[in-house]
Amino acid sequence: MSSFEYPQDLKYLDTHEYVRLDGEIATIGITEFAVDQLGDVVFLELPDIGDLITKGDKFGSIESVKAVEDLNTPITGTVIERNEALIESPEAVADDPYGEGWLLKLRVNDPDEANDALTADEYRAEVEGE
Repeated sequence: MSSFEYPQDLKYLDTHEYVRLDGEIATIGITEFAVDQLGDVVFLELPDIGDLITKGDKFGSIESVKAVEDLNTPITGTVIERNEALIESPEAVADDPYGEGWLLKLRVNDPDEANDALTADEYRAEVEGE
């Protein structure tokens, strides 16, 4: 199996999204594992700025040559920024999924909601079957 990166400062969903919290700002993206499983990404659908998305809900979709997958949020918040560069060039998510490949930035009311998500070690164990 490939060796994937699992940054310790992130929280993860078992559906392969991650959240990075910086105060009341949450950055949402998909994991390196998800990018690998999807293959070549060809389309990305994201909510509009100002939209409220609720923890556990679908907020968009990502389409590759292999599949179309829903995107789920690990935290409730209002969209304050979306990655317009990825909408134009969705394949770029594979270049740096934890950096320039982020999908959304949310302003959250309750950062503690992310505590229900998986830690890096728990997520690694799940995807690597340990």
